[in-house]
Amino acid sequence: MLPITSKKAIHNSIVKIVLVTLTLLDLILISRSSAQEAEAFRPDQSSTPVAAPQGAIVLLDAKDHQFLSMRGEAIDWKREDQTLVSTKSENRVNHIVSKWHFQDADIHVEFMVSELAEGNSGIYIHGNYELQIFNSFGKKEITEHDQGALYGFSKPLVNASKKPGEWQVYDIRYRAPRRDENAKITKPGSVTAWLNGQMVQDNTTFEEPRSVYHPFRYGTTDYLKKIWKQQLATSVGPVFLQDHGSPTRFRNVWIKPLDEKAFLYKN
Repeated sequence: MLPITSKKAIHNSIVKIVLVTLTLLDLILISRSSAQEAEAFRPDQSSTPVAAPQGAIVLLDAKDHQFLSMRGEAIDWKREDQTLVSTKSENRVNHIVSKWHFQDADIHVEFMVSELAEGNSGIYIHGNYELQIFNSFGKKEITEHDQGALYGFSKPLVNASKKPGEWQVYDIRYRAPRRDENAKITKPGSVTAWLNGQMVQDNTTFEEPRSVYHPFRYGTTDYLKKIWKQQLATSVGPVFLQDHGSPTRFRNVWIKPLDEKAFLYKN
């Protein structure tokens, strides 16, 4: 018969083996899930513009748009050559916000960066999580500030940026974080993003927003405060196109909801 100390040692060893095995299984499942997500979401970006698929909600086309100012009023961005041009204000918070709100969605944005002000702009998903737009063409070392980054969370996997003056395209699969009745996140959100034919974010997860400059925190308005309150309760919200002082052009913007939660917000 083994002494008690030996039995305890064997028991502890078995527990450690089981825990390690479970951890490895979790990692395998996560990796498999990530690979399946990437395979399921592989948009064709070989040429632009890309026609909106069936079931998509068009936010911007050559004739019209579905955006309001941060005050819930008509936007003052310029219309040039059937595009919208980011038009700056004195305090750098002249973003535009979609009338349509959604929970999980595929998001398509075509854009052209300028050489002015570093081409700085972005796509604020739910006003909290920014897919960066920036003149990062030719940079060898890329960071969380460069194009393709989930700003403040994850740098791009590759530098897929084109030159200023060329049309570029983002396709983003966004899954919103889930919150409980106290607005605490119970399940992280995730982003898979393709930029100009290359994957730049692979099922990147995130929880609370990190930047103090996002629309609900910097330069916010009464209109946005109402949206934010609703968003905390439902995980449903809009997408913003960012003004950061550079005349970024946008065209052909649409979302394809992945659930039944999308609706046209009325103040």
